[in-house]
Amino acid sequence: MVFTIQVNNREIEARKGETILEALRRAGFEVPTLCNMKDFTPTGACRMCVVEVEGRQDLVPSCSHYVEEWMKISTHSPRVIKARRTITELLLSNHPDDCLYCEKNGNCELQKIAEEMHIRERKIPGSPVFIRPDRSSPGITREPAKCILCGRCVRVCEEIQQVATLDFIYRGSSIKVTPAFDRELNFSNCIQCGQCLLVCPTGALTEKVRFTELENKLHDASATVVAHYSPSVPLLLAEKFRLKPSVDASGVLKAILSKLGFDRVYASAFGTEVFIMEEAALLLRHIRKNENLPVISSACPAWVSFAENEFPDLLPLLSTCRSPQQMASTLAKMHVSEDKTVKEPDKIFTVAISPCTARKYESQKPELTRKGLPETDLAISISELFRLIRLYGVDPLLVESEGLPNGMKAITSAGRLSDISGGITEGVIRTFYFMATGNDLKEYRIEKLRNHKSRRDYTLKAGNHEYRFAVLSGLAMLPSLIEEIRSGTCNLHYVEIMACPGGCTAGGGQPSAPSQQILRQRAKDTFESQEKEILKCAHRSPEITELYEKKLGEPGGKKAVDLLHTHFTARNIFARK
Repeated sequence: MVFTIQVNNREIEARKGETILEALRRAGFEVPTLCNMKDFTPTGACRMCVVEVEGRQDLVPSCSHYVEEWMKISTHSPRVIKARRTITELLLSNHPDDCLYCEKNGNCELQKIAEEMHIRERKIPGSPVFIRPDRSSPGITREPAKCILCGRCVRVCEEIQQVATLDFIYRGSSIKVTPAFDRELNFSNCIQCGQCLLVCPTGALTEKVRFTELENKLHDASATVVAHYSPSVPLLLAEKFRLKPSVDASGVLKAILSKLGFDRVYASAFGTEVFIMEEAALLLRHIRKNENLPVISSACPAWVSFAENEFPDLLPLLSTCRSPQQMASTLAKMHVSEDKTVKEPDKIFTVAISPCTARKYESQKPELTRKGLPETDLAISISELFRLIRLYGVDPLLVESEGLPNGMKAITSAGRLSDISGGITEGVIRTFYFMATGNDLKEYRIEKLRNHKSRRDYTLKAGNHEYRFAVLSGLAMLPSLIEEIRSGTCNLHYVEIMACPGGCTAGGGQPSAPSQQILRQRAKDTFESQEKEILKCAHRSPEITELYEKKLGEPGGKKAVDLLHTHFTARNIFARK
């Protein structure tokens, strides 16, 4: 039902069942808010979105009140502006005055609202209390003093991610947002997915940056610094700097990284192609032995962390394959160390670039070291890469494209799908079908895995057999899947789980939270770009074939397992000292 309401002496259309805020935004009226998030039940916690409704004595929070036909609304009356200014001044009364040094400077929603309200001084004296920042986590820095209690991180962590690391504790003036038992993040069940970073309006939750270590290596003449980037990085680079569609973003990224001082640059998609080979071989072996089914993908480090913390009974089902990025690091070190121009092979320093903050946690896991040393020496996010580009004064619009070197080229479309939810499964299905039947699939596009549902199921028919696959985009459907597995009613053979809804393109290591429209466009661009590739399957790559013939033996063989597989360890987070 559509009807009209009056807003600032102008009639606009409203729909029955929508909130005042939704109607106002659809009509082009901008109303500030700090706690509201699209597709979440409104809480009205911040009160910043109040409006004046004729006939109502009190101001009304527009995010939690529904429209009615008789309404006459003022969005910026003197009374409304005074209320918003007072709310902002109260929030600033005990907020740290370190905007110049804050990670969110220029991208802080509280700072933006204060500017819009023309607040230039602290008018309400507060009692700022120093709270020691929490830097215990590998990927996330928490500064409780900057928290404005909007509750966004709490809701995303609990309602979307199903992890519930953060929550409100205490009451009244003592209330705050913190992990369980008011402990540090490293002593919590945080899975490092970084979704909280994307919704935090202030600098209370920011990404942990390790610029100094990287800069030192880039200026160390004795070190060979090797970078490899995940498939979505060129896409996000083009999006950030508005590169023309005709420009080869991968080539521009290669040129940029060379200018920054990296000695070698590779695509992590090569590691993805090897991952697909190992994953398909492992899946086929488990099916033939009829053991530890379904095989659950280990490509997402946030999901692996969640499993190790919360579901130790599922660890035998996890694929033992290292993640594509970890395989890329291992193969890059092996490849570069064989280069005779590298004088000190023991000083090869690998840097993994992706939109994922959980990679920082993954790179430090003891199970992924070799002789006590990490295969990925440093994991940085796409946000850190953008900062590095600005720091070094490189203009991506003026950089000429460069080609990637031979030896670790990803030349099949399968390797480039890994950052999109369902992409790993689609690549695995293509190679698994070949290993099971000796023939290639006639149709490589699997449309059932390319929609935007939280769970997608697909049945592969191969000869007289049927193999069932499932993809979980985000963790919303995880409880029902675990119930299926534990009850013995699960008939799946393979499951892909990505902690971030939509896949790595929605990872927490990017500057801001992408909308659903942006995520769908990224998926569309990824699928369209991979259609241009002639080779569609990892097992059809000449470089992958050569790698196995000369160095790895057969997929799933002893050499490959020793080099590219790992194990998982149940972790009692509350037993940590």
